Amino acid sequence: MFPLYDTIRSRRPAVVTKALVILNVLVFFYELHLGDRLQEFFLYYGIVPIRYSRQELAEYFTFFQQILPFFTSMFLHGGWLHLISNMWMLWIFGDNVEDRLGRWKFLLFYVSFGLAGGILHLLTDLHSVKPMIGASGAIAGVMGAYFIMFPHARVMTAVPIFVFITFLEIPVPVFLAFWFLTQFFSGALSLIDQSDAFGGVAWWAHIGGFAAGMVIGILYRRSKFRLNLLK
Repeated sequence: MFPLYDTIRSRRPAVVTKALVILNVLVFFYELHLGDRLQEFFLYYGIVPIRYSRQELAEYFTFFQQILPFFTSMFLHGGWLHLISNMWMLWIFGDNVEDRLGRWKFLLFYVSFGLAGGILHLLTDLHSVKPMIGASGAIAGVMGAYFIMFPHARVMTAVPIFVFITFLEIPVPVFLAFWFLTQFFSGALSLIDQSDAFGGVAWWAHIGGFAAGMVIGILYRRSKFRLNLLK
């Protein structure tokens, strides 16, 4: 299923969401100019779990150098498809969450979602030598917050059925629950199957980000409920 647009219109321009999209695209164009240095760039600015789990490797890096990838990794992408799919999901769901939270809070939580995803990925794949890159964890957090904040929204979705494509307006809880379950089961299988069959995707970064987003969404709804009671 591929989402095309949601039915909720934001009340204010999504300045931060647009800025994040532009920043990610600019960083990707910078990556394209690195040539043979790109892999080294990913190893330094992406999250490489073995850098943290093996003491002899960890000693080569300063505290700042070990913390930095948790922030920089969420602005790196491994290819056009990786970039476009992430930015499209951010474009669809980010404007409404930004509208509800406010610009600065949205930016703060976006980074927090990315950190939560990066930390969970590290903890579930401690000995991996592959750099984890991508905004998926942060965007998953935005989706998790959307899941709680807009339970009555719907998403126009392109659904391939054999050689045909059908367009369906799917309730957001159904669409995002399906997305989350695919991430969760794929993540669970990646822990069981240590081969590369389920490798290459940071499933647990998605799960961690989505869960963090849901927590923020729940806290937001509770705070609004309390304010309404006081009126």
